[in-house]
Amino acid sequence: MSAPTRMTLAQARDALAAKKISARELTEAHLTAVEAARPLNAYTVETPEKALAMADASDARLAKGEAGPLEGIPLAIKDLFCTEGVESTAGSHILKDFKPAYESTVTANLWRDGAVMLGKVNMDEFAMGSSNMTSTYGGVVNPWRRNGSDEKLVPGGSSGGSAAAVAARCALGATGTDTGGSIRQPASFSGVVGLKPTYGRCSRWGIIAFASSLDQAGPMARSVRDCAILLRSMAGFDAKDSTSVDVAVPDFEQALTGDVRGLKVGIPKEYRVDGMPAEIDSLWQQGIDWLKAAGAEPVEISLPHTKYALPTYYIVAPAEASSNLARYDGVRYGLRVEGETLDEMYEATRGAGFGDEVKRRILIGTYVLSAGYYDAYYNKARQVRTLIARDFKAAYETVDVILTPTAPSAAFAMGANMDDPVAMYLNDVFTVPASLAGLPGISVPAGLSMDGLPLGLQLIGRAFDEETLVRTAGVLEEAAAFTAEPAFIAGD
Repeated sequence: MSAPTRMTLAQARDALAAKKISARELTEAHLTAVEAARPLNAYTVETPEKALAMADASDARLAKGEAGPLEGIPLAIKDLFCTEGVESTAGSHILKDFKPAYESTVTANLWRDGAVMLGKVNMDEFAMGSSNMTSTYGGVVNPWRRNGSDEKLVPGGSSGGSAAAVAARCALGATGTDTGGSIRQPASFSGVVGLKPTYGRCSRWGIIAFASSLDQAGPMARSVRDCAILLRSMAGFDAKDSTSVDVAVPDFEQALTGDVRGLKVGIPKEYRVDGMPAEIDSLWQQGIDWLKAAGAEPVEISLPHTKYALPTYYIVAPAEASSNLARYDGVRYGLRVEGETLDEMYEATRGAGFGDEVKRRILIGTYVLSAGYYDAYYNKARQVRTLIARDFKAAYETVDVILTPTAPSAAFAMGANMDDPVAMYLNDVFTVPASLAGLPGISVPAGLSMDGLPLGLQLIGRAFDEETLVRTAGVLEEAAAFTAEPAFIAGD
């Protein structure tokens, strides 16, 4: 049997069921790995006592034959999910010491199915970023290094702590959230699998809001199978979330048949952007060849409004953020900086509590929603968003799934691009269109850059057709046979 932290989630589940390891032993091994991984700054809160209590409860259920689908599986939870009695700050100083009196629906679903919480993991402040450098807790360090270099790299964002924890083997899986690519891009940078479900598949209740029409929870793990297992537990209709969709939750793991014969795979010509590195283009072609060899049929498609996706996203998302973040005013919870008047208190609290990137997006969002600019910017962006969704709808009349690169580069150095927000925003060029259309997407590690860093390929599926997405991703994963490991693995 593999060392506990070297198992995949599926392997650990099977080992627990076969009584080859106890939930407590599995959890203790991961708690040790969490301590060893502290130099990565992936965890913001460690919950060892809670984890061991949950593991003991899992062992009792396993002994009685009452195991849930995730019984005894240790997970990391992104700091955007409210967890009852455990600090939940969205990576922001303005929510310092906030301990919710309630549990998010997604995490409640995980605990219902027997999962164990190792702790909360770091993230870009309010999920705004592509590097995990905007967190009030400081940046997360990617476990990977360039060949022959000790330079620290970013793990991607905003779910960088989740990606780093999974890659460093100090969690069997993690929750993430994806607004414009915040599950898929860090999955690509960190050499793990990240799945963004269809908007409405997982409840947003109890997830601290960034952009309400875009935010969606999803799993991050070391294999497509592991993500499929996690998604089944995370998903489901929730009457407390008005955007939750009442559709059946299939057993996504059963979709991993390995058979994509006859499947039509769309290759969008607009994703061949100017200046794309040759190694990204080459990996994309390799992905096409792998699926073709498995019996799928590549079909060139056009998504003509793709070029407008980034500017559309960076109007819609900040507009919604400026509205959502208006609630942080120092009155009810979180940070309060006193002033002589109520207005002064508001200004001082928000000035001290929010970081630069959050302030930038609030200002952009407030501007595009203001009188005189609402129609010119926000309303126009909403109209273009509809056209982008229409492009995908037309494409799915002829194809079953779409294949693209996940990110335009491998992981970059910590601190790079921090003074150039536009360069940072370009990290989401391949992930944003699917987010605007509310479609499911998955990133699968498929190769290494010339510097020895992981590169991901992205698959985008029809709305609520995660089964085809997972089936195709499984074939891609098997063909890629990605076995490379990061320089830093907790416990090694």
